[in-house]
Amino acid sequence: MSSDQPMSDGGRVTESNASDAPSEQGAPQDSTAAHDDAPHRDTDGDKKPEPAPKEVSVAKIKMRSRLPALEDDAEVGVQKEQIVTRDGKPDLAFTGTLLASAAPAGPPKGHWEEYRVYQTTGGKHVFSKVTRSIYAEEEDVYEADVFDPSPSSVPSQLLRGAREIARARPITWMDAAVAFFGYDPLAKVLYRKLSVGFEEQIS
Repeated sequence: MSSDQPMSDGGRVTESNASDAPSEQGAPQDSTAAHDDAPHRDTDGDKKPEPAPKEVSVAKIKMRSRLPALEDDAEVGVQKEQIVTRDGKPDLAFTGTLLASAAPAGPPKGHWEEYRVYQTTGGKHVFSKVTRSIYAEEEDVYEADVFDPSPSSVPSQLLRGAREIARARPITWMDAAVAFFGYDPLAKVLYRKLSVGFEEQIS
Protein backbone atom coordinates (compact mmCIF):
# COMPACT_ATOMS: atom_id res chain seq x y z
CA MET A 1 0.00 0.00 0.00
CA SER A 2 2.79 2.44 0.84
CA SER A 3 4.33 2.00 -2.61
CA ASP A 4 1.03 2.99 -4.27
CA GLN A 5 0.71 6.32 -2.46
CA PRO A 6 3.77 8.08 -3.96
CA MET A 7 2.57 7.05 -7.43
CA SER A 8 -0.84 8.65 -6.89
CA ASP A 9 0.70 11.81 -5.41
CA GLY A 10 3.18 12.09 -8.26
CA GLY A 11 0.36 11.93 -10.78
CA ARG A 12 -1.12 15.18 -9.52
CA VAL A 13 1.79 17.34 -10.54
CA THR A 14 3.45 16.35 -13.78
CA GLU A 15 6.56 18.43 -12.99
CA SER A 16 7.44 16.05 -10.16
CA ASN A 17 7.52 13.00 -12.42
CA ALA A 18 10.41 14.40 -14.42
CA SER A 19 12.39 15.25 -11.31
CA ASP A 20 11.79 11.81 -9.79
CA ALA A 21 13.01 9.89 -12.84
CA PRO A 22 16.76 10.57 -12.40
CA SER A 23 16.66 9.61 -8.72
CA GLU A 24 15.02 6.28 -9.53
CA GLN A 25 17.61 5.51 -12.18
CA GLY A 26 20.38 6.50 -9.79
CA ALA A 27 19.34 4.05 -7.08
CA PRO A 28 20.45 0.84 -8.87
CA GLN A 29 23.81 2.39 -9.70
CA ASP A 30 24.50 3.01 -6.02
CA SER A 31 23.54 -0.56 -5.07
CA THR A 32 25.88 -2.15 -7.62
CA ALA A 33 28.85 0.07 -6.73
CA ALA A 34 29.55 -1.87 -3.51
CA HIS A 35 32.09 -0.30 -1.10
CA ASP A 36 33.52 2.29 -3.48
CA ASP A 37 30.31 4.29 -3.40
CA ALA A 38 29.68 3.99 0.33
CA PRO A 39 30.71 7.60 1.05
CA HIS A 40 28.34 8.77 -1.66
CA ARG A 41 25.48 6.87 -0.07
CA ASP A 42 26.24 8.54 3.24
CA THR A 43 26.23 12.02 1.76
CA ASP A 44 23.00 11.30 -0.10
CA GLY A 45 21.45 10.20 3.16
CA ASP A 46 22.29 13.59 4.68
CA LYS A 47 20.24 15.43 2.05
CA LYS A 48 16.78 16.59 2.96
CA PRO A 49 13.99 14.55 1.33
CA GLU A 50 12.22 16.26 -1.52
CA PRO A 51 8.85 17.74 -0.52
CA ALA A 52 5.74 15.91 -1.61
CA PRO A 53 3.99 17.33 -4.70
CA LYS A 54 1.36 19.95 -3.88
CA GLU A 55 -2.28 19.10 -4.48
CA VAL A 56 -3.80 21.21 -7.24
CA SER A 57 -7.29 22.70 -7.51
CA VAL A 58 -9.31 21.35 -10.43
CA ALA A 59 -11.22 24.63 -10.69
CA LYS A 60 -7.99 26.64 -10.92
CA ILE A 61 -6.61 24.28 -13.56
CA LYS A 62 -9.69 25.03 -15.68
CA MET A 63 -9.18 28.76 -15.15
CA ARG A 64 -5.55 28.50 -16.22
CA SER A 65 -6.45 26.50 -19.32
CA ARG A 66 -8.61 29.41 -20.57
CA LEU A 67 -5.92 32.07 -20.21
CA PRO A 68 -5.46 34.74 -21.43
CA ALA A 69 -9.28 34.75 -21.54
CA LEU A 70 -11.00 35.62 -18.25
CA GLU A 71 -14.47 34.69 -17.08
CA ASP A 72 -15.69 38.31 -17.17
CA ASP A 73 -14.30 39.26 -20.58
CA ALA A 74 -17.83 39.39 -21.98
CA GLU A 75 -18.71 42.06 -19.39
CA VAL A 76 -16.19 44.63 -20.67
CA GLY A 77 -18.09 47.83 -21.47
CA VAL A 78 -21.26 46.70 -19.66
CA GLN A 79 -22.52 48.89 -16.84
CA LYS A 80 -23.66 46.83 -13.85
CA GLU A 81 -23.32 46.38 -10.11
CA GLN A 82 -19.69 45.47 -9.43
CA ILE A 83 -17.95 43.99 -6.39
CA VAL A 84 -14.16 44.10 -6.28
CA THR A 85 -12.59 41.92 -3.60
CA ARG A 86 -9.54 43.08 -1.65
CA ASP A 87 -7.66 41.47 1.24
CA GLY A 88 -7.44 43.20 4.60
CA LYS A 89 -9.93 45.93 3.65
CA PRO A 90 -13.65 46.16 2.89
CA ASP A 91 -14.59 44.96 -0.60
CA LEU A 92 -15.52 47.69 -3.08
CA ALA A 93 -19.17 47.75 -4.23
CA PHE A 94 -20.24 50.21 -6.93
CA THR A 95 -22.18 50.67 -10.13
CA GLY A 96 -19.77 50.93 -13.01
CA THR A 97 -18.13 49.47 -16.07
CA LEU A 98 -15.22 47.10 -16.56
CA LEU A 99 -13.01 49.05 -18.98
CA ALA A 100 -10.34 46.41 -19.63
CA SER A 101 -8.72 43.28 -18.22
CA ALA A 102 -5.51 41.40 -18.90
CA ALA A 103 -3.99 38.03 -18.01
CA PRO A 104 -0.93 36.11 -19.25
CA ALA A 105 -1.20 33.45 -21.93
CA GLY A 106 1.18 30.94 -20.29
CA PRO A 107 1.68 31.47 -16.56
CA PRO A 108 4.82 29.81 -15.18
CA LYS A 109 5.02 27.64 -12.06
CA GLY A 110 1.27 27.57 -11.43
CA HIS A 111 0.88 31.26 -10.55
CA TRP A 112 -0.47 34.19 -12.55
CA GLU A 113 -1.92 37.68 -12.16
CA GLU A 114 -5.11 39.24 -13.48
CA TYR A 115 -5.36 43.02 -13.95
CA ARG A 116 -8.64 44.95 -14.26
CA VAL A 117 -9.68 48.60 -14.52
CA TYR A 118 -13.21 49.79 -13.78
CA GLN A 119 -14.93 53.18 -14.00
CA THR A 120 -17.76 54.04 -11.62
CA THR A 121 -20.83 56.05 -12.58
CA GLY A 122 -19.46 58.78 -10.30
CA GLY A 123 -16.30 59.16 -12.40
CA LYS A 124 -13.88 57.25 -10.14
CA HIS A 125 -11.54 54.52 -11.35
CA VAL A 126 -10.98 51.21 -9.58
CA PHE A 127 -7.83 49.15 -10.12
CA SER A 128 -7.81 45.44 -9.30
CA LYS A 129 -4.94 42.96 -9.17
CA VAL A 130 -5.61 39.28 -8.44
CA THR A 131 -2.73 36.84 -7.93
CA ARG A 132 -3.91 33.26 -8.43
CA SER A 133 -2.41 29.86 -7.69
CA ILE A 134 -3.39 26.42 -8.98
CA TYR A 135 -2.46 24.84 -5.64
CA ALA A 136 -5.32 23.99 -3.32
CA GLU A 137 -3.42 25.01 -0.18
CA GLU A 138 -2.53 28.51 -1.49
CA GLU A 139 -5.11 31.28 -1.27
CA ASP A 140 -5.54 33.82 -4.06
CA VAL A 141 -4.38 37.36 -3.24
CA TYR A 142 -6.70 40.30 -3.93
CA GLU A 143 -5.50 43.91 -4.15
CA ALA A 144 -7.49 46.96 -5.21
CA ASP A 145 -7.27 50.74 -5.14
CA VAL A 146 -9.56 53.66 -6.01
CA PHE A 147 -8.67 56.88 -7.82
CA ASP A 148 -10.91 59.84 -7.01
CA PRO A 149 -10.49 62.73 -9.47
CA SER A 150 -11.91 65.28 -7.05
CA PRO A 151 -9.47 68.03 -5.93
CA SER A 152 -7.28 67.39 -2.92
CA SER A 153 -8.56 68.53 0.44
CA VAL A 154 -7.70 72.04 1.65
CA PRO A 155 -5.50 70.84 4.56
CA SER A 156 -3.31 68.78 2.22
CA GLN A 157 -3.02 71.70 -0.19
CA LEU A 158 -1.91 74.01 2.60
CA LEU A 159 1.05 71.73 3.29
CA ARG A 160 2.47 72.56 -0.14
CA GLY A 161 4.04 75.84 -1.17
CA ALA A 162 2.24 78.15 -3.60
CA ARG A 163 4.92 77.69 -6.27
CA GLU A 164 4.75 73.90 -6.03
CA ILE A 165 0.96 73.95 -6.40
CA ALA A 166 1.15 76.27 -9.41
CA ARG A 167 3.68 74.10 -11.23
CA ALA A 168 2.23 70.72 -10.30
CA ARG A 169 0.41 68.82 -13.04
CA PRO A 170 -2.96 67.43 -11.92
CA ILE A 171 -2.75 63.71 -11.26
CA THR A 172 -4.91 61.73 -13.67
CA TRP A 173 -6.38 58.25 -13.37
CA MET A 174 -3.73 57.09 -15.84
CA ASP A 175 -1.02 58.22 -13.40
CA ALA A 176 -2.78 56.31 -10.64
CA ALA A 177 -3.01 53.21 -12.83
CA VAL A 178 0.74 53.26 -13.48
CA ALA A 179 1.40 53.74 -9.77
CA PHE A 180 -0.74 50.67 -9.03
CA PHE A 181 0.18 48.28 -11.86
CA GLY A 182 3.64 49.53 -12.85
CA TYR A 183 5.12 48.80 -16.26
CA ASP A 184 5.50 45.02 -16.33
CA PRO A 185 4.59 43.23 -19.59
CA LEU A 186 1.07 42.38 -18.43
CA ALA A 187 0.43 46.00 -17.40
CA LYS A 188 1.45 47.18 -20.88
CA VAL A 189 -1.05 44.75 -22.41
CA LEU A 190 -3.71 46.27 -20.16
CA TYR A 191 -2.76 49.83 -21.16
CA ARG A 192 -3.02 48.97 -24.86
CA LYS A 193 -6.51 47.57 -24.30
CA LEU A 194 -7.47 50.83 -22.59
CA SER A 195 -6.44 52.70 -25.76
CA VAL A 196 -4.85 55.55 -23.84
CA GLY A 197 -1.42 57.09 -24.18
CA PHE A 198 0.74 55.49 -21.52
CA GLU A 199 3.91 55.76 -23.60
CA GLU A 200 6.56 58.27 -22.68
CA GLN A 201 6.64 60.88 -25.45
CA ILE A 202 10.10 62.07 -26.50
CA SER A 203 11.29 64.36 -29.31
